[in-house]
Amino acid sequence: MERVFDVSVDTRSRPSENPAETVGPATEPLIVCENLVKIYKVADLEVVALQGLDLVVQPAELMAIVGNSGSGKSTLLNILGGLDRPSAGRVTVAGRDMVKMSERGLVRYKREVVGFVWQQTARNLIPYLTALENVELPMMIAGRSGRKWTEWAKELLDAVGLADRMRHRLSALSGGEQQRVAIAIGLANRPRLLLADEPTGSVDTATGNRIFDMFRELRDAYGTTTIIVTHDISVMAKVERTVAIRDGRTSSELIRRVRVEDVQQVDGRSQVVLGETHEEFTVLDPAGRLQIPRDYIERLGLRGKVKVDFDGEQIIVRPADEA
Repeated sequence: MERVFDVSVDTRSRPSENPAETVGPATEPLIVCENLVKIYKVADLEVVALQGLDLVVQPAELMAIVGNSGSGKSTLLNILGGLDRPSAGRVTVAGRDMVKMSERGLVRYKREVVGFVWQQTARNLIPYLTALENVELPMMIAGRSGRKWTEWAKELLDAVGLADRMRHRLSALSGGEQQRVAIAIGLANRPRLLLADEPTGSVDTATGNRIFDMFRELRDAYGTTTIIVTHDISVMAKVERTVAIRDGRTSSELIRRVRVEDVQQVDGRSQVVLGETHEEFTVLDPAGRLQIPRDYIERLGLRGKVKVDFDGEQIIVRPADEA
Protein backbone atom coordinates (compact mmCIF):
# COMPACT_ATOMS: atom_id res chain seq x y z
CA MET A 1 0.00 0.00 0.00
CA GLU A 2 1.45 3.36 -0.97
CA ARG A 3 0.30 6.91 -0.36
CA VAL A 4 1.80 10.21 -1.53
CA PHE A 5 1.63 13.28 0.71
CA ASP A 6 2.55 16.85 -0.20
CA VAL A 7 4.63 18.36 2.59
CA SER A 8 6.40 21.62 3.29
CA VAL A 9 8.36 20.60 6.39
CA ASP A 10 11.89 19.42 6.90
CA THR A 11 11.60 15.66 6.24
CA ARG A 12 14.69 14.92 8.32
CA SER A 13 12.68 15.40 11.50
CA ARG A 14 9.06 14.20 11.52
CA PRO A 15 6.73 13.28 14.35
CA SER A 16 5.40 9.72 14.46
CA GLU A 17 2.47 8.97 12.15
CA ASN A 18 0.92 7.00 15.02
CA PRO A 19 -0.34 9.29 17.82
CA ALA A 20 -0.26 6.34 20.21
CA GLU A 21 3.50 6.10 19.66
CA THR A 22 4.03 9.73 20.66
CA VAL A 23 2.74 9.11 24.19
CA GLY A 24 5.71 9.26 26.52
CA PRO A 25 6.42 6.61 29.14
CA ALA A 26 5.20 8.94 31.91
CA THR A 27 1.71 9.08 30.39
CA GLU A 28 -0.78 6.88 32.22
CA PRO A 29 -2.80 4.45 30.07
CA LEU A 30 -6.42 5.41 29.64
CA ILE A 31 -7.61 1.79 29.98
CA VAL A 32 -6.07 -1.07 31.92
CA CYS A 33 -7.69 -4.53 32.06
CA GLU A 34 -5.99 -7.21 34.14
CA ASN A 35 -7.13 -10.83 34.30
CA LEU A 36 -10.68 -9.77 33.44
CA VAL A 37 -13.34 -12.44 33.94
CA LYS A 38 -17.05 -12.31 33.12
CA ILE A 39 -19.41 -15.19 33.83
CA TYR A 40 -23.07 -15.15 32.84
CA LYS A 41 -25.60 -17.45 34.46
CA VAL A 42 -28.25 -18.83 32.11
CA ALA A 43 -30.73 -21.03 34.02
CA ASP A 44 -28.48 -23.64 35.66
CA LEU A 45 -25.60 -23.05 33.27
CA GLU A 46 -22.61 -20.73 33.57
CA VAL A 47 -21.21 -19.15 30.42
CA VAL A 48 -17.68 -17.78 30.63
CA ALA A 49 -17.54 -14.79 28.25
CA LEU A 50 -14.15 -13.46 29.38
CA GLN A 51 -11.50 -15.63 30.98
CA GLY A 52 -8.44 -13.73 32.08
CA LEU A 53 -8.38 -10.96 29.47
CA ASP A 54 -5.58 -8.36 29.62
CA LEU A 55 -5.57 -5.10 27.67
CA VAL A 56 -3.85 -1.71 27.85
CA VAL A 57 -5.01 1.28 25.78
CA GLN A 58 -3.12 4.57 25.62
CA PRO A 59 -4.73 8.05 25.45
CA ALA A 60 -5.67 9.21 21.92
CA GLU A 61 -5.22 5.72 20.52
CA LEU A 62 -7.35 4.56 17.58
CA MET A 63 -7.70 0.79 17.76
CA ALA A 64 -10.01 -2.06 16.81
CA ILE A 65 -11.09 -5.19 18.64
CA VAL A 66 -11.97 -8.08 16.35
CA GLY A 67 -13.22 -11.58 16.97
CA ASN A 68 -15.80 -14.12 15.94
CA SER A 69 -19.28 -14.20 17.41
CA GLY A 70 -19.07 -15.35 21.03
CA SER A 71 -15.39 -14.42 21.40
CA GLY A 72 -16.13 -11.89 24.16
CA LYS A 73 -15.57 -8.61 22.29
CA SER A 74 -19.09 -7.27 22.93
CA THR A 75 -18.85 -8.25 26.60
CA LEU A 76 -15.62 -6.26 26.88
CA LEU A 77 -17.29 -3.29 25.17
CA ASN A 78 -20.17 -3.38 27.68
CA ILE A 79 -17.75 -3.45 30.62
CA LEU A 80 -15.68 -0.55 29.29
CA GLY A 81 -18.89 1.38 28.64
CA GLY A 82 -20.18 0.89 32.18
CA LEU A 83 -23.14 -1.20 30.97
CA ASP A 84 -21.95 -4.34 32.77
CA ARG A 85 -19.57 -5.28 35.56
CA PRO A 86 -16.87 -7.95 35.49
CA SER A 87 -17.13 -11.04 37.67
CA ALA A 88 -13.46 -10.85 38.63
CA GLY A 89 -10.25 -9.05 37.73
CA ARG A 90 -9.42 -5.36 37.48
CA VAL A 91 -10.42 -2.70 34.97
CA THR A 92 -9.77 1.03 35.19
CA VAL A 93 -10.83 3.69 32.67
CA ALA A 94 -9.54 7.26 32.99
CA GLY A 95 -8.44 6.46 36.56
CA ARG A 96 -11.86 5.10 37.56
CA ASP A 97 -12.16 1.62 39.03
CA MET A 98 -15.06 0.06 37.11
CA VAL A 99 -15.39 -2.79 39.62
CA LYS A 100 -15.81 -0.60 42.73
CA MET A 101 -17.71 2.29 41.14
CA SER A 102 -21.12 3.07 42.66
CA GLU A 103 -24.30 3.12 40.61
CA ARG A 104 -24.36 6.93 40.77
CA GLY A 105 -20.74 6.97 39.68
CA LEU A 106 -21.58 4.74 36.71
CA VAL A 107 -24.32 7.13 35.58
CA ARG A 108 -21.91 10.06 35.73
CA TYR A 109 -19.25 7.99 33.96
CA LYS A 110 -21.61 7.20 31.05
CA ARG A 111 -22.55 10.87 30.73
CA GLU A 112 -19.10 12.42 30.96
CA VAL A 113 -16.33 9.93 30.20
CA VAL A 114 -17.57 7.56 27.50
CA GLY A 115 -19.53 7.96 24.28
CA PHE A 116 -21.25 5.23 22.27
CA VAL A 117 -21.89 4.57 18.59
CA TRP A 118 -24.14 1.56 18.02
CA GLN A 119 -24.74 -0.44 14.85
CA GLN A 120 -28.50 0.01 15.15
CA THR A 121 -29.27 3.68 14.58
CA ALA A 122 -32.44 3.30 16.67
CA ARG A 123 -30.18 3.05 19.75
CA ASN A 124 -28.55 6.38 18.88
CA LEU A 125 -31.23 8.56 17.33
CA ILE A 126 -34.68 9.98 18.08
CA PRO A 127 -36.59 9.85 14.75
CA TYR A 128 -38.82 12.91 15.26
CA LEU A 129 -35.88 15.23 16.08
CA THR A 130 -33.57 16.94 13.61
CA ALA A 131 -29.92 15.98 13.36
CA LEU A 132 -28.95 19.05 15.40
CA GLU A 133 -31.55 18.33 18.08
CA ASN A 134 -30.32 14.73 18.33
CA VAL A 135 -26.78 15.92 19.00
CA GLU A 136 -27.96 18.49 21.53
CA LEU A 137 -30.06 15.95 23.46
CA PRO A 138 -27.24 14.21 25.42
CA MET A 139 -25.88 17.65 26.32
CA MET A 140 -29.25 18.65 27.78
CA ILE A 141 -29.46 15.38 29.75
CA ALA A 142 -26.04 16.18 31.21
CA GLY A 143 -27.25 19.68 32.18
CA ARG A 144 -25.40 21.45 29.40
CA SER A 145 -27.29 24.00 27.33
CA GLY A 146 -26.88 27.43 25.81
CA ARG A 147 -25.25 28.97 22.76
CA LYS A 148 -21.84 27.50 23.54
CA TRP A 149 -23.14 23.92 23.38
CA THR A 150 -25.33 24.59 20.35
CA GLU A 151 -22.25 25.85 18.51
CA TRP A 152 -20.38 22.72 19.62
CA ALA A 153 -23.17 20.53 18.21
CA LYS A 154 -22.97 22.42 14.90
CA GLU A 155 -19.18 21.99 14.87
CA LEU A 156 -19.53 18.23 15.32
CA LEU A 157 -22.07 17.93 12.52
CA ASP A 158 -19.76 19.97 10.31
CA ALA A 159 -16.88 17.65 11.25
CA VAL A 160 -18.86 14.61 10.06
CA GLY A 161 -19.83 16.36 6.82
CA LEU A 162 -23.43 17.23 7.65
CA ALA A 163 -23.28 21.02 8.00
CA ASP A 164 -25.96 21.41 5.32
CA ARG A 165 -28.18 18.63 6.73
CA MET A 166 -28.33 19.51 10.43
CA ARG A 167 -31.92 20.85 10.23
CA HIS A 168 -33.22 17.70 8.52
CA ARG A 169 -35.19 15.02 10.32
CA LEU A 170 -33.92 11.45 10.20
CA SER A 171 -36.42 10.39 7.54
CA ALA A 172 -34.68 12.76 5.12
CA LEU A 173 -31.21 11.29 5.83
CA SER A 174 -29.63 8.18 4.31
CA GLY A 175 -28.38 5.29 6.45
CA GLY A 176 -24.80 6.52 6.17
CA GLU A 177 -25.82 10.05 7.13
CA GLN A 178 -27.74 8.75 10.13
CA GLN A 179 -24.65 6.85 11.28
CA ARG A 180 -22.60 10.04 10.97
CA VAL A 181 -25.14 11.82 13.17
CA ALA A 182 -24.70 8.95 15.66
CA ILE A 183 -20.93 9.56 15.69
CA ALA A 184 -21.52 13.25 16.43
CA ILE A 185 -23.87 12.24 19.27
CA GLY A 186 -21.18 9.96 20.70
CA LEU A 187 -18.83 12.97 20.91
CA ALA A 188 -21.45 15.44 22.17
CA ASN A 189 -20.31 15.52 25.81
CA ARG A 190 -16.61 15.59 24.89
CA PRO A 191 -15.87 12.05 26.17
CA ARG A 192 -12.33 10.82 26.66
CA LEU A 193 -13.35 7.42 25.28
CA LEU A 194 -15.52 6.64 22.24
CA LEU A 195 -16.80 3.06 21.82
CA ALA A 196 -18.18 1.99 18.43
CA ASP A 197 -19.97 -1.36 18.14
CA GLU A 198 -20.03 -2.62 14.52
CA PRO A 199 -20.46 0.97 13.26
CA THR A 200 -20.39 -0.07 9.58
CA GLY A 201 -22.49 -3.21 9.86
CA SER A 202 -25.60 -1.67 8.28
CA VAL A 203 -24.01 0.41 5.49
CA ASP A 204 -22.38 -0.42 2.14
CA THR A 205 -18.63 -0.87 1.72
CA ALA A 206 -17.91 2.62 0.34
CA THR A 207 -19.85 4.29 3.15
CA GLY A 208 -18.17 2.00 5.69
CA ASN A 209 -14.72 3.04 4.47
CA ARG A 210 -15.71 6.70 4.76
CA ILE A 211 -16.92 6.12 8.33
CA PHE A 212 -13.62 4.46 9.27
CA ASP A 213 -11.73 7.43 7.79
CA MET A 214 -13.98 9.75 9.78
CA PHE A 215 -13.07 8.06 13.06
CA ARG A 216 -9.41 8.77 12.31
CA GLU A 217 -10.09 12.41 11.38
CA LEU A 218 -12.14 13.00 14.54
CA ARG A 219 -9.49 11.36 16.71
CA ASP A 220 -6.85 13.59 15.16
CA ALA A 221 -9.02 16.68 15.66
CA TYR A 222 -10.23 16.06 19.23
CA GLY A 223 -7.80 13.51 20.69
CA THR A 224 -10.57 11.11 21.72
CA THR A 225 -9.44 7.56 22.41
CA THR A 226 -11.50 5.44 20.01
CA ILE A 227 -12.16 1.69 20.14
CA ILE A 228 -14.00 0.05 17.26
CA VAL A 229 -15.46 -3.40 17.91
CA THR A 230 -16.08 -5.31 14.69
CA HIS A 231 -15.85 -8.67 12.93
CA ASP A 232 -14.52 -6.93 9.79
CA ILE A 233 -10.76 -7.58 9.67
CA SER A 234 -10.31 -4.97 6.93
CA VAL A 235 -10.47 -2.39 9.73
CA MET A 236 -6.79 -3.10 10.45
CA ALA A 237 -5.86 -0.87 7.48
CA LYS A 238 -7.67 2.05 9.13
CA VAL A 239 -6.38 1.86 12.73
CA GLU A 240 -2.98 1.79 14.42
CA ARG A 241 -3.60 -1.38 16.42
CA THR A 242 -5.93 -4.34 16.02
CA VAL A 243 -6.46 -6.68 18.97
CA ALA A 244 -7.96 -10.10 18.27
CA ILE A 245 -9.99 -11.82 20.99
CA ARG A 246 -10.49 -15.58 21.01
CA ASP A 247 -12.18 -17.64 23.72
CA GLY A 248 -12.46 -14.65 26.05
CA ARG A 249 -8.77 -13.67 25.94
CA THR A 250 -6.61 -11.45 23.77
CA SER A 251 -4.88 -13.81 21.35
CA SER A 252 -2.91 -11.50 19.05
CA GLU A 253 -2.17 -7.87 18.21
CA LEU A 254 -1.56 -6.40 14.80
CA ILE A 255 0.42 -3.14 14.78
CA ARG A 256 0.12 -0.89 11.73
CA ARG A 257 3.33 0.95 10.99
CA VAL A 258 3.79 3.85 8.59
CA ARG A 259 7.26 4.38 7.19
CA VAL A 260 8.84 6.83 4.76
CA GLU A 261 9.51 5.05 1.46
CA ASP A 262 10.94 7.95 -0.47
CA VAL A 263 11.06 11.74 -0.81
CA GLN A 264 10.37 12.96 -4.32
CA GLN A 265 10.60 16.38 -5.97
CA VAL A 266 7.53 17.19 -8.07
CA ASP A 267 7.27 20.64 -9.66
CA GLY A 268 9.83 21.93 -7.16
CA ARG A 269 7.88 20.70 -4.12
CA SER A 270 8.78 17.87 -1.77
CA GLN A 271 6.43 14.88 -1.66
CA VAL A 272 6.84 12.14 0.91
CA VAL A 273 5.86 8.65 -0.19
CA LEU A 274 4.62 6.63 2.77
CA GLY A 275 4.33 2.85 2.88
CA GLU A 276 2.37 0.76 5.37
CA THR A 277 3.25 -2.56 6.96
CA HIS A 278 1.59 -4.68 9.63
CA GLU A 279 3.44 -6.60 12.31
CA GLU A 280 1.58 -9.32 14.20
CA PHE A 281 2.28 -10.28 17.80
CA THR A 282 0.87 -13.17 19.83
CA VAL A 283 -0.10 -12.11 23.35
CA LEU A 284 1.53 -13.77 26.37
CA ASP A 285 -0.61 -13.11 29.44
CA PRO A 286 0.77 -12.62 33.00
CA ALA A 287 0.10 -16.29 33.81
CA GLY A 288 2.35 -17.38 30.93
CA ARG A 289 -0.53 -18.57 28.73
CA LEU A 290 -0.04 -18.31 24.99
CA GLN A 291 -2.68 -18.80 22.30
CA ILE A 292 -0.97 -20.47 19.35
CA PRO A 293 -2.51 -19.40 16.00
CA ARG A 294 -4.97 -21.99 14.74
CA ASP A 295 -3.24 -22.54 11.39
CA TYR A 296 0.00 -23.40 13.24
CA ILE A 297 -1.85 -25.90 15.40
CA GLU A 298 -3.36 -27.58 12.36
CA ARG A 299 -0.09 -27.65 10.40
CA LEU A 300 1.79 -29.18 13.32
CA GLY A 301 -1.01 -31.57 14.24
CA LEU A 302 -1.13 -30.32 17.84
CA ARG A 303 -3.94 -31.69 20.00
CA GLY A 304 -4.37 -32.70 23.61
CA LYS A 305 -0.97 -32.80 25.29
CA VAL A 306 2.09 -31.24 23.66
CA LYS A 307 5.80 -31.28 24.44
CA VAL A 308 7.50 -27.93 25.19
CA ASP A 309 11.31 -27.76 25.07
CA PHE A 310 13.89 -24.99 25.43
CA ASP A 311 17.12 -25.33 23.44
CA GLY A 312 18.86 -22.37 25.08
CA GLU A 313 17.66 -19.81 22.53
CA GLN A 314 14.08 -20.61 21.64
CA ILE A 315 11.03 -22.46 22.89
CA ILE A 316 9.97 -25.47 20.81
CA VAL A 317 6.43 -26.86 20.79
CA ARG A 318 5.82 -30.27 19.20
CA PRO A 319 3.22 -33.04 19.35
CA ALA A 320 3.59 -35.33 22.36
CA ASP A 321 3.81 -38.50 20.25
CA GLU A 322 6.59 -36.96 18.13
CA ALA A 323 8.53 -36.01 21.27
